[in-house]
Amino acid sequence: MKHSPLYALFALLTVLSLALSACGGAGGTVKRSNLRRESPPVRDADLLALVDGDNAFAFDLYRSLRAESGNLAYSPFSISLALAMTSAGARNDTLMQMTQALHFPPQDQLHPAFNALDLRLESTPVNLDKDQEALVLNIANAVWTEQTLPLQSTFLDTLAQSYGAGVHQSDFRNQPQAVRREINAWVGDETKQKIKNLLSEDAVSPDTRMVLVNAIYFKADWLDPFDADNTSNDAFTLSNGSQVQVPFMHQGMSIPYAAGDGWQMVELPYAGGTAAMDILVPDEGRFDEVESSLDLETFYAMRGGLQPTGVSLGLPKFKVESSFQAGDALSALGMTDAFDPGLADFSGMTGDKDLFISAVIHKAYVAVDEKGTEAAAATAVIMETAGAPLWDVSLRVDRPFIYIIRDLQTGQILFMGRVVNPAQ
Repeated sequence: MKHSPLYALFALLTVLSLALSACGGAGGTVKRSNLRRESPPVRDADLLALVDGDNAFAFDLYRSLRAESGNLAYSPFSISLALAMTSAGARNDTLMQMTQALHFPPQDQLHPAFNALDLRLESTPVNLDKDQEALVLNIANAVWTEQTLPLQSTFLDTLAQSYGAGVHQSDFRNQPQAVRREINAWVGDETKQKIKNLLSEDAVSPDTRMVLVNAIYFKADWLDPFDADNTSNDAFTLSNGSQVQVPFMHQGMSIPYAAGDGWQMVELPYAGGTAAMDILVPDEGRFDEVESSLDLETFYAMRGGLQPTGVSLGLPKFKVESSFQAGDALSALGMTDAFDPGLADFSGMTGDKDLFISAVIHKAYVAVDEKGTEAAAATAVIMETAGAPLWDVSLRVDRPFIYIIRDLQTGQILFMGRVVNPAQ
């Protein structure tokens, strides 16, 4: 099946997950299924259903993130892939909500299709001219778990067969920061150091039980590079009407172009013919209108109107870096139970309902210049124990109190006193 340029658009904005290194976290080991990664035949219809679902989620997430001010870069594919691995351990309502929010197909279809899509995206591009560099797309998945956490063999099998991942058994209880640094180093290596410090110090703790990580790196030359001699500063008009001076690249070229009510679109192909960047430009004063109405169906319709056209293009050079937690956006899309310690059901991971998602952390980087595009992204799904008991009584010591320290064997009181003002 021929690649859709849509694959490349969202592969472009990503960075997510597949080969594990052979060393464990903080002195741990790597636990793997005895099964190897497979590449079973997948029906074209199943692959297309996965891509359509992933792309629908991409626009759902965009609508959630658009309220944030400023530039934005994210990899919906990276987030989807990290959560696909996570969903392998989800059950009952938790799995149903994840499937609906992320537009996933059924589990028996999801994991083989992601495996096939992943391998296809990483396939070697063709039709390169001798002076063009090959498109680079590296996708890597890794999982770190607390070394005392029991894991179901079926969960390990899915990670191995469909995502090429084993599990780093690590000491989160006693060395959470050491494990965090190892995860960050792995992400940095997989993204050519474009994504650094994915996890902050407060992202993990002794309560962390699992971190599922996804990393993607993309680099490609334009099919028709811009001439740097034609780059010059020009005015870029902001939403409030003010202007800033930025470097604009200029090129006359024959490229796919479309126009509609309040917008124009071009598609810039990358060398090798397996990827492209679509650029949607709303008319002046209509950005909010076009952005708010943008969904997958609208985007497909816009792309359907692209026709080869002679275009004199002026495109600003840009570099965008974004970092955010996706938990609120995912909850707003209906994936609520996964974040609730009392409702989350990831019993497919451990056999018990003892885990919940505490955070979904994402970072992305996209840089565009005369030569081409470099992009990277990483996603971490952090899971903590959900085993906190439900207490019969809740006591808040917010008033004067007496304390007594005694030896339990003899009953001897060793110290006692009172506290009437803890601030003194």
